[in-house]
Amino acid sequence: MKQHKHDAVTACGDGGGAGACYGRFYPDTQRVVALSTGWYNKGSRCGKIITIRGNGRTTTAQVVDECDSVHGCDAEHAGQPPCRNNIVDGSPAVWKALGVFKNDPRYGEMKISWSNLY
Repeated sequence: MKQHKHDAVTACGDGGGAGACYGRFYPDTQRVVALSTGWYNKGSRCGKIITIRGNGRTTTAQVVDECDSVHGCDAEHAGQPPCRNNIVDGSPAVWKALGVFKNDPRYGEMKISWSNLY
């Protein structure tokens, strides 16, 4: 199992659209992530479960979307700028599982590592 170390997990922003993998929306209570374009790898990780380690805790989440590192600032991306490379964009449930809550200064961006679970 290859482990990826990278810059950060970020808090999901509402990109305005459904997840790229299955065309659906997910509740804040579900542990889901969007991977930056390179890691998303043209959808090859859609549906995969990844293990995320940060803040001394470990959790799992399902890949359901791409955090586009190439395009942005247009209507399709709700005016948002492109995502940085090497980002795992986590739902509020991912943050909660890592023990980081909205009142914590780390909420929004935190160093993590992740690996493919299955």
